[in-house]
Amino acid sequence: MKYVIDPLQKQSAYLQLYRQLRSDITDGVYKHGQRLPSKRLLADETETSVITVQHAYDLLCEEGYAQARQRSGYYVTYRPADFVPVWERSGAGDSELAGPQPANSTQIEAVKPLETSLHSADEFPFSVFARTMRTVISKYGDRILIKCPNQGSPELRRALSDYLARSKGMRVTPEQIVIGSGAEYLYSLIAQLLGREKIYAVEDPSYEKIRAVYKGHGIRCDYLTMGNDGILSSELERTAARVLHVTPFHSFPTGVTASASKRSEYLHWAKDRDAVIIEDDFDSEFTVSTKHEDTLFSLEPHRSVIYVNTFTRTIAPSMRIGYMILPSELTGLFQERVGVYSCTVPVFEQYVLAEFIANGDFERHINRVRRKRRQALNPRP
Repeated sequence: MKYVIDPLQKQSAYLQLYRQLRSDITDGVYKHGQRLPSKRLLADETETSVITVQHAYDLLCEEGYAQARQRSGYYVTYRPADFVPVWERSGAGDSELAGPQPANSTQIEAVKPLETSLHSADEFPFSVFARTMRTVISKYGDRILIKCPNQGSPELRRALSDYLARSKGMRVTPEQIVIGSGAEYLYSLIAQLLGREKIYAVEDPSYEKIRAVYKGHGIRCDYLTMGNDGILSSELERTAARVLHVTPFHSFPTGVTASASKRSEYLHWAKDRDAVIIEDDFDSEFTVSTKHEDTLFSLEPHRSVIYVNTFTRTIAPSMRIGYMILPSELTGLFQERVGVYSCTVPVFEQYVLAEFIANGDFERHINRVRRKRRQALNPRP
């Protein structure tokens, strides 16, 4: 085996091991149904504890890459065939082609997650946020009156770059980040970036404002039926779209979270069609899971995924600040087509948010709410 834990990395040992194991599973080193190395063997090889290995395996199981079998070990459940498009499969019977069934209203109600609701006002550390505002006024002085670059203030983009690396394993440069006043504004920029002549595919059902923005730009939308783990494979096969807008984590209003295989299917679809995916990650911060689901962007950061998120749910609905992350191959096109637009978020608010993130208060707030919700789901006897 070849697993190595680098003590100099900021990433914890179990996450380093998890990512190496996941890579071997998706690359076919360990195939579907094959037993993974024992916890003791991996602990000895990586010079870590069995508990560390246990955490890595737990994450693999949470994301659908592996399954624990009592008194037997861990086995691979990930299959490349699960994300090969229907039109590329051969010799498949009708039952194989059928795929997951559409989510009906009963199923939708059943899978609505607890954490999709907005956190209450008393969960947000308003006094800390107010102190941050005073700090910014003192620290920046009349600099809050100066116009910021069109993509947003360097301070906020640097703070976001560092935060995303820590929290989601997304390695991006500040130059890839664009700040804007909420998701709808960012959808509008994306429409102008990618062009109005393409067909845009969206989840059905989905957040109504997504459709409204695209229609407002004269874009033709194709609505793809949702199954229990994401868009049905047959719908991906059917559509002629070249842009796919998805919410892999807690799609609204179904509450469906795409499985690891479905996320890989989305990326395979985009690569096969030379298409672009818009990843809408509006609801992932307060997950009660011990680890965030891998974003599509973190799995394919170079070409095909544009990542979008906001602070509406994590701070307050009045905080009209969103951001998108462009793959490196689209940064030049962005500057050419829409780089002329000024940033729509006040500079003072950007400085406050940058300070709130950089000093760790934002993550402490997120972690505090997540712990509270985990305890609510698993109360002690």
